[in-house]
Amino acid sequence: MSIYKEQRIGVLVDIQNLYYSAKVLYGKKVNFGQVLKEAIGDRKLIRAIAYGIKTLEGQEEKFFDALEKVGYEVKTKDLQIFPGGAKKGDWDVGIAVDAIKMSKTLDAIILVSGDGDYIPLVKYIQSTTGCRVEGIAFMESTSNKLVEELDDFINLSENKKKFLI
Repeated sequence: MSIYKEQRIGVLVDIQNLYYSAKVLYGKKVNFGQVLKEAIGDRKLIRAIAYGIKTLEGQEEKFFDALEKVGYEVKTKDLQIFPGGAKKGDWDVGIAVDAIKMSKTLDAIILVSGDGDYIPLVKYIQSTTGCRVEGIAFMESTSNKLVEELDDFINLSENKKKFLI
């Protein structure tokens, strides 16, 4: 990776995507500090943002504080609960908007999510800004089409000891 040493990078983490993948696949939690170190490598981190959802119970506050301590800027929004009990909470549009804005001044965007909904975003950034788009996620819960579009992909499942708690 040293050929990319001068790269200025931004890391965008879809907390829910990674958290639930680790929980469902392995019954464990993600070591978000290690994920950030892996994403950066020996490049220059300009900004790392973790996107989270707040619940009514507010149990995630300590978790969000811990993320800030390891180097993330944390953006949160409230979980939406609809009449009838359906719940919704995702950051897809927010992450996409930030990625597009940041891609104009960075050399690489590292998307920490396996969500195939990001494919149009990846293609757009690559074709309009020349910025690299890389991905980090658990392969078992990652869209194969997304992996095909990315400039590089790190499969967290290949080193579970390092990335799971």
